[in-house]
Amino acid sequence: CLSLFQAVLRLGPKTLRILLLSLFHMSLAGSQPTQRSQQASSPPHPAGEQSTLGTGNLSFPWSRLRLPRYIIPLHYHLLLHPNLTSLSFTGSVQIQIDVQNNTNWVVLHSKGLQISKATIVDQNLAHLSDQVLPVLHNPSHDQIGIFSPRVLSSGQKYFLYIEFGAELADGFYGFYRSNYRTSTGETRTLASTHFEPTSARMAFPCFDEPSFKANFSVRIRRSPEYISLSNMPVVKTVEINDGLLEDQFDASVKMSTYLVAFVICDFKSVTATTSSGVQVSIYAAPEKWLQTSYALEVAVKMLDFYEEYFNIRYPLPKQDLIAIPDFQSGAMENWGLTTYRETSLLFDPLTSSISDKLWVTMVIGHELAHQWFGNLVTMEWWNDIWLNEGFARYMEYISVEATYPDLKVEEYLLHTCFSAVGHDSLNSSRPISSPAENPTQIKQMFDTVSYDKGACVLHMLRHFLTDDVFQRGIVRYLRKYSYRNAHNQDLWDSLANYLFAGEHLDLTAMMNTWTLQKGIPLVTVTRKGPRLLLRQDRFLRTVLPSDTLWSTLFLWHIPLTFKTDASNTIHRHLMTTHTDSIHIGEEVSWVKVNTDMTGYYVVHYENGGWDEMAKLLRENHTALSYKDRTHLIHNVFQLVTAGHLPLNKGLDLIGYLQSETHNVPLLEGLGYLEAFYRMIEKRNEFDMLFLCVQMYILRFFRAVIDQQTWSDKGSVSERRLRSEVLSLACHLNDPPCLEKAHQSFKDWLQSNGTLNLPTDVAKTVFAVGAQDDHGWASLLHTYNISLSAAQKSKILFALTCSRDTNKLHRLLELGLEGKVIRSQDLSTLILMVARNPRGHHLAWNFVKKNWDTLVQKFQLGSFCIRNIIIGTTGQFSSPEELTEVQLFFESIKEQASQLRATQVALDNVQKNVRWFERNLENLRNWLNKQMKLGLASREWM
Repeated sequence: CLSLFQAVLRLGPKTLRILLLSLFHMSLAGSQPTQRSQQASSPPHPAGEQSTLGTGNLSFPWSRLRLPRYIIPLHYHLLLHPNLTSLSFTGSVQIQIDVQNNTNWVVLHSKGLQISKATIVDQNLAHLSDQVLPVLHNPSHDQIGIFSPRVLSSGQKYFLYIEFGAELADGFYGFYRSNYRTSTGETRTLASTHFEPTSARMAFPCFDEPSFKANFSVRIRRSPEYISLSNMPVVKTVEINDGLLEDQFDASVKMSTYLVAFVICDFKSVTATTSSGVQVSIYAAPEKWLQTSYALEVAVKMLDFYEEYFNIRYPLPKQDLIAIPDFQSGAMENWGLTTYRETSLLFDPLTSSISDKLWVTMVIGHELAHQWFGNLVTMEWWNDIWLNEGFARYMEYISVEATYPDLKVEEYLLHTCFSAVGHDSLNSSRPISSPAENPTQIKQMFDTVSYDKGACVLHMLRHFLTDDVFQRGIVRYLRKYSYRNAHNQDLWDSLANYLFAGEHLDLTAMMNTWTLQKGIPLVTVTRKGPRLLLRQDRFLRTVLPSDTLWSTLFLWHIPLTFKTDASNTIHRHLMTTHTDSIHIGEEVSWVKVNTDMTGYYVVHYENGGWDEMAKLLRENHTALSYKDRTHLIHNVFQLVTAGHLPLNKGLDLIGYLQSETHNVPLLEGLGYLEAFYRMIEKRNEFDMLFLCVQMYILRFFRAVIDQQTWSDKGSVSERRLRSEVLSLACHLNDPPCLEKAHQSFKDWLQSNGTLNLPTDVAKTVFAVGAQDDHGWASLLHTYNISLSAAQKSKILFALTCSRDTNKLHRLLELGLEGKVIRSQDLSTLILMVARNPRGHHLAWNFVKKNWDTLVQKFQLGSFCIRNIIIGTTGQFSSPEELTEVQLFFESIKEQASQLRATQVALDNVQKNVRWFERNLENLRNWLNKQMKLGLASREWM
């Protein structure tokens, strides 16, 4: 004993403090409950007393949603013990805090946790009270207040110690339970986390805001049959009483609470190492272990690419990717432990299509981009979540194009921007950077605007600044704000010092017009002699062009690009006023504005300009790039919907498609015809028109349909076209398509599951096979036992294609029950049923009837609720349906008023009603004209 005392005396004061702190922390750890005792024990007290200060004379000290700034967390020591038998957990957290102002209160977040003990000690480990401190709760703000009878002094550091417990959550947020079933029918349980944006507070008391970055040291207790994972590697595993093991993880880098993660499971993994020595592992349920190899290859390539592109080393020693059986979103970027839906990570060569492969690649690219954008540099507050999500969405395209060029990912970026335009051209849109305070508002920020519009605005900026300037600017941004938080302005400052046309560009002024105001500009182009006259207005599909009151309220700084037939040069012009003009010369016969759609704006060619474009496409469509041709098709039909053009102008423009050899514009034109068909299909009063559209599509695309093989051969683009075209042909009851699909399904059934269908046509084959009772029942059985998430996804789609409303209703009930069809798939299931003409109103009535249950399952502001609302109403197109939707939203007024999605849904239905009012007769006349022309040439016979 004496020699130990003498050794301690020889330690320096700093080392002595660390030793004492470690001993103190170990003493607290020793008081933790074991798996057999779920009651948290008390932390040690100087006097050994367990009495609690009275709370009767205390009131909650803080009234705001955001936490006070006078206490800063520095380091969390977190111990968790989940019990996967009782489906509960206990834990303790010791938070080192830095006090900025004198106070008696520590206010932090806690939601649904039972707080059993709270104490505060100073830097010398002396308790500030000889009693357990009182804890006050403010559930409306998910906050707790801990009162210290002794003042916490400004400039001092303290240790806050809290013991707590809770049930493992039933849902997809916080620390929640999940399970999977083995091929032998055994159900196995795991526990996983999903904290973004505001659910770390469901797992442990914390300062749950992105700007409160801290280090985290995590310890997890488990039974030997499980493993545990967290953000950092395990540095030590110790055996404690009753055979339990405790995994002690290395201290994390400084990060936000929403990025903390832990999983307790019995999964298996595959591992490889990047060129810089980062250990990458893919985890999945044991029987799905063989589906992890492609993800491992992608993750290693992606980390190598990002380290080079950002010129910043990945700062952690490992990166785990894990497929969680129950997962609401696509994936989550927790630093060092990214979590995924099984469909977003696992790839089975026998059942996964080329589209599945591209999806897995892009999702991994997205989450690994977040390790820099979001994790290393985090937005200051959720109003700028686009700094995380817009960048990660855009980096998907940059990274996949660099690492897997054969996947032709650039063909998909157009559709990301088209999706953004569709949302942004409704009055219910919002600015990229928008206020958001409470959790419901914050969840709604994870939408098309943050992801897709954010990515497309960055794409525009990159092409305007040039690749090199853009890349150097974002590297500057990442380096300057590493382990810190940033605002919009910080990004613009990092990208500044750019000259345009010989003058210094005010990038902040330019980009504020794109991020701080909602909507998308419409650039109207008119030729006048040698000049191109330009006018910009806000593009809205829900307001008539004659209503000009709104148009002058919006002004963008638009980086215009255009090409002419006079040269191959891409001309550039910055438009900063409502009207402008450019000299292009008399000799130019055509001009195409927004080259390759690198700019985020819609173009309208006034005074016969669209007739010139249609003529160019008919006579020499290869004069324009495939992106320009696709952009023209998209723009013309957007303008039709907004009332700027009659429908026949759009239909005439795509008449050239019989000569089109590139699949992207071909699919764009086909997609609009299919959209018209599906809307009319759901309106029973247009039987003859419905048949005419069906006949026209099959006739017009006959050659394309007949060229398709029922195989997985060809390029990515060819395989994608095959999948889309054959699916539509069979839906349109094309006899050769149905015959081939029926035979393939029959062969698949007779093989008893041993025959693997070509993956790109499997969904179509299943959808045709699901039309009779035996086929439907066989598919449901296969769905129930399949170990492939990709196959299950295709089968679920096929099951929802049944024309039997009883079967559709049964599927919805199975989804609500959550056993055969997991709750994570319920929102997608509802949308697939709504897409079916027989399930159109069935899905909507199901949502109305089960609204409260759906909100409880998915949380009010979640993207699942948003998708359900917008998806089930998206093809309503009659005034009666509009009234029905309005009445339902009125009946849930308190909830509806908190949701932007309800206004988006109403805008969509109003848009559809107007579309039918303006275009139905036009469509009928145009088809009659085509039929007469076809009969004259015997094409329709």
